[in-house]
Amino acid sequence: MDEQTRSGDYSSPIPREITRAGDHDIRILWKSGHESLYPARYLRLKCPCAVCVDEWTGREKLRPQAVTEDVAPSSLELVGRYGLRVRWTDGHSDGIYTFKLLRELCPCCQTS
Repeated sequence: MDEQTRSGDYSSPIPREITRAGDHDIRILWKSGHESLYPARYLRLKCPCAVCVDEWTGREKLRPQAVTEDVAPSSLELVGRYGLRVRWTDGHSDGIYTFKLLRELCPCCQTS
């Protein structure tokens, strides 16, 4: 099954390769052949952990001004077969970005 279902929903995308792109960005090559390039600050602001997002309302708690422009991943770690933990240069490492979330957050697929 392709990573994208007919409804346009990303059910279980599978990464083929996850690497750092330059000093600040993260690149994911998906099994489908799609390539996602995530600016570090963009991804840091989308952290799904309970410190950054209210668990009950889903409202973002992390203030954009609290994240510096030069934030970068200091390490990338696979979490099981479903996600990625990013350790950031600002010391934050609580969030686990599921592959589904990462595919949904792909900057080239975002609409205004």
